[in-house]
Amino acid sequence: MDRQLKTSDSPNPLRILGHAYRTFSRIVDAQLRELGLAMSQLPVLIVLKQGKPLPQAELARIARVEQPSMAQLLNRMERDGLVERLADPEDKRSRLISLTERASRRMHKGKAIMEATVNIALQGFSTAEIEQLDKLMQRIDENLERAAEEGHY
Repeated sequence: MDRQLKTSDSPNPLRILGHAYRTFSRIVDAQLRELGLAMSQLPVLIVLKQGKPLPQAELARIARVEQPSMAQLLNRMERDGLVERLADPEDKRSRLISLTERASRRMHKGKAIMEATVNIALQGFSTAEIEQLDKLMQRIDENLERAAEEGHY
C-alpha cells in the first residue's frame, strides 16, 4: 500500500476507497474529455438516457448535489449541446431537462471507457471476490445513508 495513504495504525478502508475513486475519476475524466464529456456529468447523462425528461430539482436529488450546483452543471451541459430544456407540458412555468442526440451518441463510447477502467481496477480479482466487495461496499453505503438520514453527520 502507498505509504502516504497509511496515516495511522488503525485500518481505514474508506481512505483507500477515496483515493481509489479519485484515481479512477482522473483516468476516466481524461478520456471522457476527448468525447466532450466529464465525470461530473455522468449522473445526469445516465439518468436521462434511461428515461424521460426530468426537472432540475429531481436531477439534483438523484445526483445528490445542491440545486445551485446542478444549475451550473446543466448550464455548461446545455452550452456544450448535451442537454436541452423543454417546456413542461404539465406546468408551463417549469422546464424539463432532456438528453440531446449528440450526448446519446457519445454515451456508448463513454460507457466503454468506464467499463475498461473498472476492468483495470478489478484485475486479478476472482468473481467471488468482486461479488463480496460489491456486497461490502453496499453495506458501507447503506450505513452512511442511514446515518445521513438520521442526522449523524
